[in-house]
Amino acid sequence: MSLEKAKEHLKKYNLDNNVMEFKTSSATVTEAANTLGCQEGEIAKTLSFIVEDKPILIVTTGDSKIDNSKFKGKFHTKAKMIAFDQVEELIGHAVGGVCPFGINDNVDVYLDESLKKYDTIYPACGSSNSAVKLTIKELERASNYKEWIDVCKNI
Repeated sequence: MSLEKAKEHLKKYNLDNNVMEFKTSSATVTEAANTLGCQEGEIAKTLSFIVEDKPILIVTTGDSKIDNSKFKGKFHTKAKMIAFDQVEELIGHAVGGVCPFGINDNVDVYLDESLKKYDTIYPACGSSNSAVKLTIKELERASNYKEWIDVCKNI
């Protein structure tokens, strides 16, 4: 169901043909990179947080992690990830398939500056065995992002 929601969303941007489904798991950055044969940094991981009692998503490179001081500087609160068992309800996709496509209406999407070092990236597509190949411009268009932010550091 979640994969179908994401694909339907991407169809509005003529990007649904870029969706790939796999026989193996792509739920983690390492699994996705191995499945796609790319660097972990090219995997666009989507992280779920609560800011001011509202769910948000931050899309970043697979080889980055949230820098707590940068996060606090941007959002004026401590980084608080959504609990595993609440992600699907609050975002619209379960952990392992979270992406900025076909999400619940009240979720703001932010793109981290770390993504700009790649021409092409691979976000999940609503399931733990899917991805979509996108350029940064296509990600911008299809994610309906609120703004570019700088809240990460390389691992």
